Amino acid sequence: MFDKLQQLKKLKQLRDQAMQMQKALRAETITVEERGVKVVMTGDQNIQQLQVNGEEKKDITEVVNKALKESQKVAAKKLQQMGGGLSGLLGG
Repeated sequence: MFDKLQQLKKLKQLRDQAMQMQKALRAETITVEERGVKVVMTGDQNIQQLQVNGEEKKDITEVVNKALKESQKVAAKKLQQMGGGLSGLLGG
């Protein structure tokens, strides 16, 4: 019983740390500008702005953000299948 309680505490602690990290990453902004293309994105890989030769491309921004989100889902699923989820960290 004590062991399960310790595992739950550790799980909550890991979840809290992950949430803090996500918040910190959302607050970071990265800007890359090369050959007439400018990309502004957050540290959690969300494109805020995409410009080509000074013209904002909102439709491309939306599609790329959707693709990034889908790729993150695939990566999370693969990690879970490999046993790399939190339950693996807690020995469960």
